[in-house]
Amino acid sequence: MTPNAASSSAPSRRSFLASTAAATAAVAVGTPLLAACGGGGQEGRKEGTTSGKEAAKILPAYVASSVVTPDIPAKNGSAAGFTRAIPAAELKTSVPKALGSGGKLTVMSPFWGTPPKDDNPYYTAMNKAVGVDVAWQNQDGVTYDQKLGAVLASSDIPDVVVVPGWNLMGRIPSAVNAKFADLGPYLSGDKVKEYPNLAAVPTEAWQRGIFGGQLRGIPMPASYVTDIAPLYRKDLFAKKGYTVPGSPEEFLAWAKEATDAKSKLWACDDMKWTAFNIFGVLSGSDKALWWNLEGDKLVNRIETEQYLEALEWTRKLYAAGVVHPDAVQGKAGGDAGNRFTAGEVLVYNQNISDWWGKTAEQRTQNADFEMEAFDCFGPDGGDPTLWAVQPANIFTFVSKKASEQQVKDFLALCNFCAAPYGTKEFMLTAYGVEGTDYTLSKGLPVKTQRGVNEVNGAYDYTGNPAPYIAYPDLPEVTKGMVEWQQRMGAFTEKSSFFGLTVTEPARWSNLADDFEQLEDDVVRGRKKIGDVQQAVSDWKGRGGDGLRDWYRKLLDDNGSAD
Repeated sequence: MTPNAASSSAPSRRSFLASTAAATAAVAVGTPLLAACGGGGQEGRKEGTTSGKEAAKILPAYVASSVVTPDIPAKNGSAAGFTRAIPAAELKTSVPKALGSGGKLTVMSPFWGTPPKDDNPYYTAMNKAVGVDVAWQNQDGVTYDQKLGAVLASSDIPDVVVVPGWNLMGRIPSAVNAKFADLGPYLSGDKVKEYPNLAAVPTEAWQRGIFGGQLRGIPMPASYVTDIAPLYRKDLFAKKGYTVPGSPEEFLAWAKEATDAKSKLWACDDMKWTAFNIFGVLSGSDKALWWNLEGDKLVNRIETEQYLEALEWTRKLYAAGVVHPDAVQGKAGGDAGNRFTAGEVLVYNQNISDWWGKTAEQRTQNADFEMEAFDCFGPDGGDPTLWAVQPANIFTFVSKKASEQQVKDFLALCNFCAAPYGTKEFMLTAYGVEGTDYTLSKGLPVKTQRGVNEVNGAYDYTGNPAPYIAYPDLPEVTKGMVEWQQRMGAFTEKSSFFGLTVTEPARWSNLADDFEQLEDDVVRGRKKIGDVQQAVSDWKGRGGDGLRDWYRKLLDDNGSAD
């Protein structure tokens, strides 16, 4: 990742947390994130999931890549870490020859910004290296769900289509089953070994690529360790002599001390997401992860004491006046990061990728700027109980109408783009053409303006390596992020539907949609905890108990993925 890559707002596979970062952004603006469509082994099935023995017949064999050794190996579900730029002379080769046939593929993908011209040097070089002539149909990422729905409802779809998990709603999941090809004949079991970079994709990510009982999606892998981190201004903590709080009570006491509204300084922004982690609330944007088998009963997170405790603690922060007034008014999301870098708040929670993004941004303006993520603690100040997030949330599909050769060309493209950090294929995919799209500065690749505009999106979605973090411009941030994940991963558990792609029956799929707004009202003092308890009772009566029975049957019939 180059220092100037922060200017792009698009989710990028070259930052390992791309899929979850995009999902987090969607949550911040209130976009409903629904689980993808699965099946029980029956083509076209519109609801359910596939795991256990049926999934084992479908999933590709796993063969770890040995092409490049990371500086920090993955541990406890973390990403692997690379702290330095690899000199050109040391770059490895993971695709010795072009696997494509020279045929053509049209690919529809979301794009944030102005799409580049088709004949730009980056696209030309990629097509030659892969052996596939790719024609990109880049669509506005902001309105991609609308375009996607319209295209999938038609009889004429592109050869390849990228589908972000947060767009899997309405009729799109059933369209995935109806319109996209089964990749099992090409990838299941040892067949994947023809594509070594795809064979190195973790099995749990492939599990998420099962739709309608068939392996249809090429997944974008991500670490399953919680992607939401409590980020703090280490420089300002040091200046003021603060130590990082180690319990909910300590945090509240510190927050009261640190807040000075007259000086426009508040201890924190909205901390609801961190509260969920502190109190061990089942988390994640995928509603299937909100269910977990506790003893002999399947329980939804909204029914737990931990959920109420997390909301109550967050409410106390607001009531104490330690939360930035813009957050009180509901101005969350990206603005929280701006308040943080402006020095108006000392702590905020966001996707951990912000650690690099904000540091890279601020180092050009403020050499003393320093931030880190502090470790999550439990409700009593002891070890936390954290819950794994889904290990993939962006998928790429090939049309059922594609010829056998087109499917193979598609897989050749995905295999090339899944090349690991430290390879020639990675450098081309991530940075483009040297001298045109990027130059080297003190050994670090730095994108030119052309590279920023053109090497952005597109190939980010057609194949991805196992989760990694590689910020050679800020090696200490890379190290900090990976080690934070490793420490938090030691306390991470997998709920009953971790790794599964589940489609809820339509009659129940929107049951919990109002809870996010209710949560925000409660923590800001506009509603009470009793209102949540009443909403849970109503939820049960409107179908929550029926949905519980449905999920329990899924679990009994299919088992978990773990």
